Amino acid sequence: MKVRRWCTISRVRAEGEQIGGPSVPNACCLVLTAFCFLLSAFCLLPTAFFAQVPHTQPETKPAAGVPAQGNGTPSQPASTDQSIRVRVQVVSVPVSVLDKRGLPVIDLDQGDFRVYEDGKLQTIRYFIREPLPPLRIGLVLDTSNSARPQLPFEKDAASEFVFNMLQVRASKNLVFLQTFDATSSVVQDFTDDPEALNEKIRKLKAGGGKALYDAIYDACKEKMLNSGPPEQFRRVLVVISDGIDVQSHHTFDEAISMARRAETVIYLISNPRYGFTNPGDKVLEELAHLTGGAAFFPLREAVGADLETGYLSHGQIGDTSQNKGLGAETGKFSAEKLVHLANALESIGRELNDQYSLGYTPIHDAMDGTYRAIKVEVARKGVQVRAKTGYFATAEQP
Repeated sequence: MKVRRWCTISRVRAEGEQIGGPSVPNACCLVLTAFCFLLSAFCLLPTAFFAQVPHTQPETKPAAGVPAQGNGTPSQPASTDQSIRVRVQVVSVPVSVLDKRGLPVIDLDQGDFRVYEDGKLQTIRYFIREPLPPLRIGLVLDTSNSARPQLPFEKDAASEFVFNMLQVRASKNLVFLQTFDATSSVVQDFTDDPEALNEKIRKLKAGGGKALYDAIYDACKEKMLNSGPPEQFRRVLVVISDGIDVQSHHTFDEAISMARRAETVIYLISNPRYGFTNPGDKVLEELAHLTGGAAFFPLREAVGADLETGYLSHGQIGDTSQNKGLGAETGKFSAEKLVHLANALESIGRELNDQYSLGYTPIHDAMDGTYRAIKVEVARKGVQVRAKTGYFATAEQP
């Protein structure tokens, strides 16, 4: 069987070669070879394609604190820092410019000002002369035992100041009233009603010790910090006191630090008696200097010799017993005391109503909680410049 089959195939191959065509087995081999070539090419195609595409694996995050394996690079633990990282948009700086007589200079332009933060010149982004941002004013009166003789004059002058600040130019100013002796207390919260404030002022009585630093610290922390954004409102504290402190729990430095944190400018009016030296004057000057405000000493000038103008106060404006300290009971002392206190408050009001408002975006924009010192200069000789002394670069909670 095997021999016959081979012979048959040989005969057929021979016959095919004789007629000049490929034999059947050769044709099959050619077809098979072509099929194998195509199959090999198809099998190699995925390998060639994927060789050009980088091979990636799903990223596996190691547990916090466990180093990554296999790539030689230590893994970074998951961040747990949830502090607020908000860049300050603009720093607002109310500026007072006064001439030699203490009157506001109101004809300056943006190009006349230079603003420095930590000694570096800043670019002023906005400049406003009018309308100015509304005021948030804290009126703080000394009602301690030592202030008893002065209290009637403080009350009269404060009433006039409140009326002027809330009525002028139909402003959106607000004022709160605070008193202090051994402790401090807010007698009237922020209001735009001068009658409500005057009613509370008239009812004030003296008594107790003296805690000036606590009063400033509390006013800035409890009221000013919650009075609205500093870039939208001007924060001012007006304090009438002799500068003596005997009972505060907070120190002088703590009071200054809180005033700066609240971006509050402090104006102070000294109210000791005529003819007496007052060691608290230096404290008042330092409080004003370190916050960008001013200290007024309306009673440093002695009473004049003309007694004719004293009759208005004699027996009418409060207790005139302090006249005996000068050896005179004419009422001249009381008249001048009231006028001088009122003039000091009027000067503060006039200054606040004629300020400039500058704004800049700080070069150092990191909100790292540090204190940034501000200095404002004016390109005009013979003027006095007052502005807040700095701010804390701390992001506020939303």
